[in-house]
Amino acid sequence: MSAPLIVAVPSKGRLMEDTLGLFTAAGIAVSKTGSDRGYSGRIEKMPGVEVAFLSASEIAAHLRDGSVHMGVSGEDLLRETVPNIEERIDISCRLGFGRADVVVAVPQCWLDVRTMNDLDEVSVAFYRNQGHRLRVATKYHELTRRFFADKGVRGYRIVESLGATEAAPAAGTAEVIVDITSTGSTLKANHLTVLNDGVILQSEAVLASSLKAVPGDQAREAAARLLELIRHARTQ
Repeated sequence: MSAPLIVAVPSKGRLMEDTLGLFTAAGIAVSKTGSDRGYSGRIEKMPGVEVAFLSASEIAAHLRDGSVHMGVSGEDLLRETVPNIEERIDISCRLGFGRADVVVAVPQCWLDVRTMNDLDEVSVAFYRNQGHRLRVATKYHELTRRFFADKGVRGYRIVESLGATEAAPAAGTAEVIVDITSTGSTLKANHLTVLNDGVILQSEAVLASSLKAVPGDQAREAAARLLELIRHARTQ
């Protein structure tokens, strides 16, 4: 028997609801095997396909490792988790939900800081005056490093965000944040503003495929069929 196609679906929250809603609209009937609280499932009328219910971050990691073949996750998580993503992951279809931006935000009172170039100048002065580097609180270490390097910002250090990132400047644990936002209302409530050129990524939920070989003809045919159905549903 050939190895199954493993498709990962978010296990909870709005992302799970929107994913299953899209799958239903595409005629892809997903059901759990075992208890309703289980983490495995199948797709009706598609033998040889197994469904794994995982968190969005787990899906990104498993796609990176090739332990699942297809999965729905946020593009922000994929680009944060998977180095050299173009060599390892195919973003097969953008799904139109879960939209949010990964942004660089600074305190609103920093009236002269509106661009990444301004931030670079501030970082130099900050080190000179404070004796330590500008602190950037974030959960997006890799996206931050790549973006700051591309913009020529060097005088900073990343501070791991373990809670509400937007609260870090007010708490005194960081001066700048990199975080995800959908409406900007939480940033405004915490007296933060996004830099004019500080949008790192416009993210949304995507169906992604591992570029590692899908095992067997049946699995490859199932993958092609799933992608065809979802792309068709997205155009309706």
